[in-house]
Amino acid sequence: MLKLKMMKILMLGWELPPHNSGGLGVACLNMARALANRGANIDFILPYSAKHPHTEFMHVYAATKLDPLYRYGGGAYESLKITEELVPTLDQKAVLSIREIQKEYCDFVEKYLMTHQPDIVHAHDWLTYEAGVIAKKEYGIPLIAHVHATEFDRAGMRNGNPLIHEIEYEGLMMADRIIAVSETTKRVIHEKYHIPLQKIDVVYNSLDQEYDKNTYHFEESTYRYVKSMQEKGYTVVATVGRFTIQKGLSNLMRAAALAVSKNPKLLFIFAGDGEERNKLIKLSADLGIAENVIFTGFIRGKNLRDIYSLADVFVMSSVSEPFGLTALEAAHHNDALILTKQSGVSEIIWSALKYDFWDTEKLANEILAIAGDEPLKTELKENIKNEYRKISWDQIAKKCLRIYNKVKQKEVI
Repeated sequence: MLKLKMMKILMLGWELPPHNSGGLGVACLNMARALANRGANIDFILPYSAKHPHTEFMHVYAATKLDPLYRYGGGAYESLKITEELVPTLDQKAVLSIREIQKEYCDFVEKYLMTHQPDIVHAHDWLTYEAGVIAKKEYGIPLIAHVHATEFDRAGMRNGNPLIHEIEYEGLMMADRIIAVSETTKRVIHEKYHIPLQKIDVVYNSLDQEYDKNTYHFEESTYRYVKSMQEKGYTVVATVGRFTIQKGLSNLMRAAALAVSKNPKLLFIFAGDGEERNKLIKLSADLGIAENVIFTGFIRGKNLRDIYSLADVFVMSSVSEPFGLTALEAAHHNDALILTKQSGVSEIIWSALKYDFWDTEKLANEILAIAGDEPLKTELKENIKNEYRKISWDQIAKKCLRIYNKVKQKEVI
């Protein structure tokens, strides 16, 4: 069994469940747990103060006394808002921007390093790269930069925020090794930031460990309207995520209109919230399908799992999705999957139907095909069951440990 003998790992992250706004926090929690199970000693620093159940395997530090930033990450995932004052302090006397919170985060990490000596710093995404670079430059600690998404991904492969590009570039250049969550992300890092491919390791994500526990129960009575529509022959198509340009939801809405024009018995659930919410609501009305679309608002926990359980089909419509944990979560709830070819998860799920994010006609046809062909829907679901579990968090931990050992043994290419 591959182990690290009490290697001290400092993990730098922006969120952990239950105070997370998306898959980043879930991935960080499961990865840290799997590493701890393999003998790693982990300290995890967050930018806010809150209780995190089920983290007894590591030490969690709060860089500030701010409340959790879970709903939108305090604007952290909306590039244009990182310098806006959005996050109130506990005493309501001041409002901070993400950049100000990052400065406090870096200050805390520096103070931490004055009294602690980690063997490795593992920094997750651009939000923590500056703190990771401080550890590398000022304390000589090897740096692992973990890329769950680049600014190009978040901007829908457009230019995005130049300040974030600078931070990402410095973090990736200074890192001893880079972990990308998919081959797709590895290519983006190489092509956009000109990082040598030999410096980048691909480590896929896995299903949240909590999904295997028998604590979840779907209560049909809570969703009587949707269940009654299904009893009338409607197919429920769901999508889950932040309503941002990255997620390609306008294209999904247009595909929904094309599909409804040929099969009115389709019901679409858009679960989430974000900057494009009003635009999407208006678009559903303009396209004449408002009666076929349900907007749930921001959801998490049991409510999120309920949406997966309600759905017959799950669509990931992202313009660029480095991985896409929601697809694995939907597969666990027996949904047929339709994924864009621009998603990392499509590299390990072969039994999903796939399309290019811009091809609304093909997406509409794939929705219609599943809705109109029960044997096809059953076959897709059964085949996906054999695929979505093939990567475990323990396997992921072993890969990370090998990367750490390479760095410690000065074997970096």
